[in-house]
Amino acid sequence: MQKRLYNKEPLNKLVVVKKPIFTSSNSYLNRIKRKYKNKKAGFSGTLDPFACGCLIVAFGQYSKLFKYLSKTPKTYKAVIWLGVQSDSFDIENVTSINESKTLDKQNIIKEIEKLKGEIEYTPPKFSAKKIDGKRAYDLARDGIEFEMKKSIMNILDTKFINYNHPFITFEASVSEGSYIRSLAQILCERLNAKGTLSYLERINEGKFFYENEKDLNPLDYLDIPVNNYLGTKQWLFDGKKISIDYLETKENGKYLIVFDDFFSIVEIIEKDVTYLLNKVTR
Repeated sequence: MQKRLYNKEPLNKLVVVKKPIFTSSNSYLNRIKRKYKNKKAGFSGTLDPFACGCLIVAFGQYSKLFKYLSKTPKTYKAVIWLGVQSDSFDIENVTSINESKTLDKQNIIKEIEKLKGEIEYTPPKFSAKKIDGKRAYDLARDGIEFEMKKSIMNILDTKFINYNHPFITFEASVSEGSYIRSLAQILCERLNAKGTLSYLERINEGKFFYENEKDLNPLDYLDIPVNNYLGTKQWLFDGKKISIDYLETKENGKYLIVFDDFFSIVEIIEKDVTYLLNKVTR
């Protein structure tokens, strides 16, 4: 008799997993689905195959919550290998390895400190950016020619960790859509050096940290204020349209309505109340 791989009933679960290096986010998600025996799951914040670390995974109804979760800033730990050049700005596609001159540690610290604010950059072709619906790294690996558009990333904080020639280790806290491999190239240019990333780890996404896949309460991570509902619980349970008269706060905006066993997300626009998500069980 064949063993059932997945549970019949989807489970509502929110966890942070730690994606290993040289595995795509989608491949690792499939492993996590099998581990918890549930097909309905998704992740937020794609990590490139070369990168490892924090990946938010949600099962069941919780997979609808990603756009409401507080996921910024994202913090990364990166290691630059001086003297190495790569088409992908990491060790997946190394084109040359050369000796590199020793750099002044204090100058490295100064230049890392200056890597803050809004910085224009070109995303690497070997990245998870989508080009006409396809991942850029898939197009690059297939040898297809394409151009990456320049973008702006907001660097909120940087921290020098270590310099043990030829390796520079630093951390950066950044906005959504930032590429640390591009940031590392900007740092190399400012140091008048060549280099590529030999390691990249996402430490956290906002309040989300890897803690052995412990169950998380989504209400602790939703970036939406609570609105007190003054009507009957059954009305929301059944998904019936609610009047603004039954909400304590009546200003325009998105709000949480919380009960002991489920919650809903509603939006008020000019006194009209609509459901964004209804009856998400806890």
